[in-house]
Amino acid sequence: MNSSVIDFSDKQLIKLIWPLVLEQFLSLAVGLADSIMVAQVGDAAVSGVSLVDSVSALMLFIFSAMAAGGAAVCGQYIGRSGYEDARNAGRHLILMMGTVSLIITVLLYVFSGFIISNLFGSIEPDVMSATRRYYMYVMASVPAMALYHSGAAMFRSMGRTDITLKVSLVMNFINLAGNAVLIFGFGRGVEGVAIPTLVSWWTAAVIIIILLLNRKYPLHLADIFHFRFNRIVLKNIISLGIPGGIENGMFQMGKLVLFSFISTMGTASITANAVGGALANLNVMPGCAINLAMTTVVSRCIGAGDYDRARYYYKKLCIWTYAVTAVFIAVLLILTPAILSIYDVSPEASEMALNIERLHGIATIFIWVPAFSTPNFLRSAGDASFTMIVSAAVMWTGRVLGAYVLGKYFGMGVMGVWVAHTIIDWIARGTIFNIRYFRRKWMGKAIKG
Repeated sequence: MNSSVIDFSDKQLIKLIWPLVLEQFLSLAVGLADSIMVAQVGDAAVSGVSLVDSVSALMLFIFSAMAAGGAAVCGQYIGRSGYEDARNAGRHLILMMGTVSLIITVLLYVFSGFIISNLFGSIEPDVMSATRRYYMYVMASVPAMALYHSGAAMFRSMGRTDITLKVSLVMNFINLAGNAVLIFGFGRGVEGVAIPTLVSWWTAAVIIIILLLNRKYPLHLADIFHFRFNRIVLKNIISLGIPGGIENGMFQMGKLVLFSFISTMGTASITANAVGGALANLNVMPGCAINLAMTTVVSRCIGAGDYDRARYYYKKLCIWTYAVTAVFIAVLLILTPAILSIYDVSPEASEMALNIERLHGIATIFIWVPAFSTPNFLRSAGDASFTMIVSAAVMWTGRVLGAYVLGKYFGMGVMGVWVAHTIIDWIARGTIFNIRYFRRKWMGKAIKG
């Protein structure tokens, strides 16, 4: 193990974190603007886009988690001062993600009829037409999603989150401007939403790969054409990346199951869940950004064999998360009534959405960190398989089964779903993961070779 001390000043940590916060906020803001513009196309387009986006979101979550695993591997190699090993890991990550995403894309097209017919069920002919057209465009962006997230993970490993922010700005501008021009300027229907999505993802992927070909960056791909397969490096990436991908994939599947359950509760509940979900994404935004920075910092400490330093930064970043989250959500709770008025939904749906935000917001302040920051630390330390198993078990029992019991048998409706989601699931996760952390079972799980 390398004996050098891994040291991040508060200034360096802030420099690492703030672009990630801004990037996440930008993504949410553009997503909201997108949904508003899509609504101008018509109900069929809105329905078609939302249905296909459930599939593309599944791909996005899987690839981002796999890339995060690759970032942890690169970070651990950097912690050992093994930059050549880190570069080799980056080459393996890019090629693995590119290959896997191409195979998945081919399957998505080959079985497109089966997926659309069986996954989305019986839908109106105009919605089916919009769904098929949107699907054929957007699924071509799947390899770009994989490549972009792989490249972004490599830049985060280097601590260059400013680069990923700039690329994200370009990507989101293309998407937003493209939607506006094609929808309002050329009167295009669902294609006006799909084409900018496709172009923006591929633009971002190409830019980030071109940047990584520059030798000025410690982790570069300049020698990728002289790639030499290394079984140990690939095994390290798989051992940290695949469990995260499976975990996120099952998480999205669980969301689809719960959405299907909520859809039986009536229009007000469906609307409240959608609005409450949008606000919930805002609640966890600061914590998610700090978690990405934590992967960079902790993986380097683990790579250097400095477990005490890893724990020190974990505690510091958790305290920052608590503080920033509390202030952010306090402001958001004050603004929630005004935000709900923008949506212009029914009084019943608005009241339920307000209750969802209050429940989720307060829970996020107090119990989100042990439920999500701690497993992020464990994954960064190499303990990814454990977090996958626990997350899956708790989600299907605590979140999904708990939602069904509270929502149906206790008559709590959509609030029962959110109680299971934020209270039962998070407390169970947080308890198990913190026991794992304090017992130090994660020690010795670092990458080999």
